[in-house]
Amino acid sequence: QVQLVESGGGLVQPGGSLRLSCAASGSIASVSTMGWYRQAPGNQRELVATMPHTGSSNYADSVKGRFTISRGNAKNTVYLQMNSLTPEDTAVYYCNARLATWGRLGFNDYWGQGTQVTVSS
Repeated sequence: QVQLVESGGGLVQPGGSLRLSCAASGSIASVSTMGWYRQAPGNQRELVATMPHTGSSNYADSVKGRFTISRGNAKNTVYLQMNSLTPEDTAVYYCNARLATWGRLGFNDYWGQGTQVTVSS
């Protein structure tokens, strides 16, 4: 069993900052890419940023220069520093991890429960 637990969402004024955190736990053999996606009301879930175990991070054009993704030393945690937030960033943010578990072949995607980010004055 694998759990992804997110934290750090909330209400912030335009121009403000928030930092999201996500930790993966459970029967984990290896973690590959971790990342963040978001879904606003009436919209499909979209990629925000991803970071592989090694290599370059990937960002949506709409957040480049404002958001920064990072991984913890244990590689099973991922963070999203969000600066210069705008109302258009309002959404439920989901943590994603592609990982291998003991007793199951290959890498599979796992999702957190989501954390609400609301940008409003």
